[in-house]
Amino acid sequence: MRDNSRVKPLEKNDFFADGRSARPLVDGTVPRTPAVSPEQEYLQTGKTNGQLGNRLPFPLTRQVLERGQDRFNIYCTPCHDKLGTGQGMIVQRGLARPPSYHIDRLRQAPLGHFVDVMTNGFGAMYSYRYRVSAEDRWAIAAYIRVLQVSQGTTVDDVPEDELTKLEEVEE
Repeated sequence: MRDNSRVKPLEKNDFFADGRSARPLVDGTVPRTPAVSPEQEYLQTGKTNGQLGNRLPFPLTRQVLERGQDRFNIYCTPCHDKLGTGQGMIVQRGLARPPSYHIDRLRQAPLGHFVDVMTNGFGAMYSYRYRVSAEDRWAIAAYIRVLQVSQGTTVDDVPEDELTKLEEVEE
């Protein structure tokens, strides 16, 4: 058994008439993983035809943002902190600092970038594919965008009618 013959994948093999060791699938073979629709692929990967997308695969609601904030606080704040500046607890403990979400490169990144990084990991960050559902990864990405907007906004950016509402609350 120790000296059993074996064939490396795609190695030439004289046993078969076509000379290939890799055999074609038998007609009627059912794949282990079902075909995925483009919508499902986008939801799972943040990409369409290999290109990062910049739209949510579902409507943006207050509940989505609240869920994104909740999941962000659980999974992301240990490294990125609550504002996304990259000064989380792990940095205070001496581990590598992740980038701030407020740098130009990440402010301009499409939402699919954040989903892709959460799905596959990047640099020192490991994959959250099996820890965080695809819907929650998108909710987190939406919340990251809210953080980015909130940290770069001034009072002058608030619409007049909303500013009036804020002034009424203060009184």
